[in-house]
Amino acid sequence: MQALIDGALSAVNQEMSTYIEDSELMRFNRGPVGEAVPVSEHLAQVVELSLDIHRRSGGAFEVTVGPLVNLWGFGPQPEPEQVPGRAAIEELLQRVGSDALKVEHAPNRITRSREVEIDLSAIAKGHGVDRVAQLLEEQGIRNYLVEIGGELRTLGKNPKGADWRIGIERPDPAGRSVQQPIAVSGKSVATSGDYRNYYERDGKRYAHSIDPRTGYPLEHRLASVTVVADTCAEADGLATALNVLGTEAALEMAEREKLAVFLLVKTDSGFEERYSSTFTPYLD
Repeated sequence: MQALIDGALSAVNQEMSTYIEDSELMRFNRGPVGEAVPVSEHLAQVVELSLDIHRRSGGAFEVTVGPLVNLWGFGPQPEPEQVPGRAAIEELLQRVGSDALKVEHAPNRITRSREVEIDLSAIAKGHGVDRVAQLLEEQGIRNYLVEIGGELRTLGKNPKGADWRIGIERPDPAGRSVQQPIAVSGKSVATSGDYRNYYERDGKRYAHSIDPRTGYPLEHRLASVTVVADTCAEADGLATALNVLGTEAALEMAEREKLAVFLLVKTDSGFEERYSSTFTPYLD
């Protein structure tokens, strides 16, 4: 079984990694502009889901934001000695935009109308969890918890015969502790936050999450977003989108779409819990 799981995750990396030069995604990014490029079914599905979340979130989720992430020093490039200037940000904003992408099926193809590059790091990990879960179900396994880097998917019951209990982490850079336990079965859970990956320049904190609509790191007080959804890919992508939106807009979207969402908001005295009405049944 371990060999099958390793094989599935290796396949995901070979399809969607930006760190493997000859991955399918990197070959697409180096490919022609204005031509439909044949791709695997999995890559087409994940990009299509990304475009859907982009649309639903009003552009808060953006798989072409990579150049701006790199500019701010949160990609392969080191942290900049100086904060990027407005001119550099404006220039790279011209290379960002999901409106340049088109996905087709039967056959599976993706077209980019200008030189944008796709980075699926905000959704590919969730897709990897889904792939492992699918593999387990194909092997007849009906009780499982699959977890990769904090994103997870569940089915059935835990060894004690109860729903799976998951701890939502308290945003504390000093250590890991549970803010809120939840009980789930047959659902996926993903969390997005900016409390671990950041740097400071001239006394100001710059978080790794970039708002693709402005080109600047997020500055609101929303510390983390946890989403419960059917698939881990959707939970993963939605958590990132809602984190970019900020507290009020995130809750507004959650209520509008009946999303199960739990937020931790920074206050002067600690963290405030906020959650959508659809999330209530998961509180343990």
